[in-house]
Amino acid sequence: MAVRVMVVDDQAVVRAGFAAVVDAEPDLTVVGEAGDGAAAVALAERTAPDVVLMDIRMPGMDGLTATRLITALESRPKVLVLTTFDLDVYVYEALRAGSSGFMLKDALPDEVLAAIRVVAAGDGILAPAVTRRLIGQFARGAPVPPEISGQLAGLTPREREVLVLIASGLTNAEIGDRLGVTTGTVKSHVNALLGKLRLRDRVQATILAYESGLVRPRGTADDPTGARY
Repeated sequence: MAVRVMVVDDQAVVRAGFAAVVDAEPDLTVVGEAGDGAAAVALAERTAPDVVLMDIRMPGMDGLTATRLITALESRPKVLVLTTFDLDVYVYEALRAGSSGFMLKDALPDEVLAAIRVVAAGDGILAPAVTRRLIGQFARGAPVPPEISGQLAGLTPREREVLVLIASGLTNAEIGDRLGVTTGTVKSHVNALLGKLRLRDRVQATILAYESGLVRPRGTADDPTGARY
């Protein structure tokens, strides 16, 4: 069945553009459009989309609140945030609110379509390396909740290593090449660490890796290479 997509943006022209691109794909279908967060939440309750393309800055209820409410619905829609990237802190908060990732608004149509499919399949997606710098910037210095420290302590050394590589933006195939193991073995490690940490996807894993201090932003004094084991 086609992936059900909802488009949320306060600019009608932008909504129409994204909707047209999505609806042109045989495996995707637009089930609704909304111009603000409150309308998006109500529409998501009625239409149960698989993926919601979400703008952040909108009048009334913003995309952050809408994301938090939509991801808590019984139908469990996935939210993919679209941003101009001049609002880094909003993007980070959207990820923490339950978004499965974000793409830049100036991304190519094929990139947005690919991101929708990835998110619909149950994985998270981050825009390239600039996203990791963003997360690192806003996670750095945040207190590490005791439950996070306890959860990390339950990981095996290999699972911690895989978590660092996930947060560095590597795919399963790239992690396998780095560690000299098969992609299937990497998938097993990823599933195990997500389960132990009670995380939904790789996006949440990346945030936790930065917030816990397991990974540091590139170029910082304590970690000039960007990853710390």
